[in-house]
Amino acid sequence: MAGADEQKDNTDSLIADIQKRITEAFDMFDHESNKTVDVREVGTIIRSLGCCPSEAELHDMLNMIEEEEPTGYIRFEKFLPMMTKVLMERRYKPVPEDQLLKAFQVLDNEGKGYLSQEELTKYMTEEGEPFNQEELEEMLSAAVDPDKGSIQYKEYVSIMSIEET
Repeated sequence: MAGADEQKDNTDSLIADIQKRITEAFDMFDHESNKTVDVREVGTIIRSLGCCPSEAELHDMLNMIEEEEPTGYIRFEKFLPMMTKVLMERRYKPVPEDQLLKAFQVLDNEGKGYLSQEELTKYMTEEGEPFNQEELEEMLSAAVDPDKGSIQYKEYVSIMSIEET
């Protein structure tokens, strides 16, 4: 039975590591150190943990952990078990680099190797699940080369995949 005990120890260790990461991410946004965060910060916390839920999935997650009487804040004691389960089940993983690159190439129908800031803004706000203004500004600040005013998407995708590892 030593194998079962060893597996349980490994699982316990993995859960402890995951909960430590969740706690550190949560604490960065717990500005009043009272084990609560603004509900508007939860998406950022979840994404900082390597999960990429859609807005609808994020909304569902918030519904699970929000108080019966919405306060605008999420309590750590509700966030931790939900997020532990999400990470243990490896849900909401980011799109692989090759798929992301193909998506940019489809948008770059002229094969230039880049998208202008205007093109990127149009695609991010008018197609699929549109970005809100804050999300758009965050992406543009990270993705657009300020000297060229465009996104050199091959470089951007490779940088993003390095940051996720």
